[in-house]
Amino acid sequence: MHMADALLSPAVGGTFWAGTLGTIGYASNKLKKQIDDRKIPLMGVLGAFIFASQMINFTIPGTGSSGHLGGGMILAVLLGPHAAFLVMASVLTVQALFFADGGLLALGCNIWNLGVYPCYAAYPLIYRPLAGDGRGPGRIFLASMASAVIGLQMGAFSVVLETLLSGKTELPFRAFLLLMQSIHLAIGAVEGFVTAGVINYVRAVRPELPESSAMAQPVPAQVSLRNVLIAFVVLAVVAGGVLSWFASTHPDGLEWSIKKLTGKGELHESEHVVAAAAKSVQEQTVFLPDYGFKATEGVPKGKKETPAWPGVDAGTSLSGLIGGLLVLAVAFGVGWGIRAFRGKKTV
Repeated sequence: MHMADALLSPAVGGTFWAGTLGTIGYASNKLKKQIDDRKIPLMGVLGAFIFASQMINFTIPGTGSSGHLGGGMILAVLLGPHAAFLVMASVLTVQALFFADGGLLALGCNIWNLGVYPCYAAYPLIYRPLAGDGRGPGRIFLASMASAVIGLQMGAFSVVLETLLSGKTELPFRAFLLLMQSIHLAIGAVEGFVTAGVINYVRAVRPELPESSAMAQPVPAQVSLRNVLIAFVVLAVVAGGVLSWFASTHPDGLEWSIKKLTGKGELHESEHVVAAAAKSVQEQTVFLPDYGFKATEGVPKGKKETPAWPGVDAGTSLSGLIGGLLVLAVAFGVGWGIRAFRGKKTV
């Protein structure tokens, strides 16, 4: 559900950039008051895991479409909403700047759609009440499924609303809404299963972790997070380095919806000076477009003439590993930066 710049007007893109920056400031201020030093490494490791997981598109049977994990609910349950939002912002920023996954003008919208709704709506209003004390796998499954589906539905609706406000008449509101909500209902169900599996695993080995996030308290000093950190590092390496080869070649839910309405997977890029400037900046920062080596001899950047499956590709593996490391560094740096700004050690 990563939006391209072509879907937005500069006014809408700029408005959501402002909203996103305001939310980043709010999350940073809240986290500064309650940051847990021991969760800072987890911010980086989970960010790397979510980055790698988002590279693995799964096919939605019978549709010709695919989806990928959003990851906002996993982050919110394990880190708390404020740290989770900042980690999701780190993931999406690295994707846009270095891999051309989502546009720079659209980055504010993408962070809003994939970060605000799961962290500040679905987690506190749906997951927490349904999960209760979180001690039963059944309740965690129900809470994960409901929050993941509803959070993604809100994000999908937001995409449709943003294109409507941008005046994209090629995407009629009602038809676009129907396609987006229906395909993301299926994607949300898969995300719910994955979220429940991850949370139940962590709950089984370190129940104190989700409990501390729910109570906005530090993890008890005697509790070691070493095994959890190692597990997510391994998962990030395997997912980004190997499992990404098996990503579905079908268009994702957003591209599929656009293609159904226009006959093509993307719209013409805007010639507005703001959009052109954003594209120019992105072209300077991207070094592995579309998670692969830059193509030559007339083949479009980051694209293959005939996508193979599985896509065994050194460029994909390198993208997964480098991207994971970049996200780990950015998210870890955000956490330590907030801690340093606080000016005193969390008790």
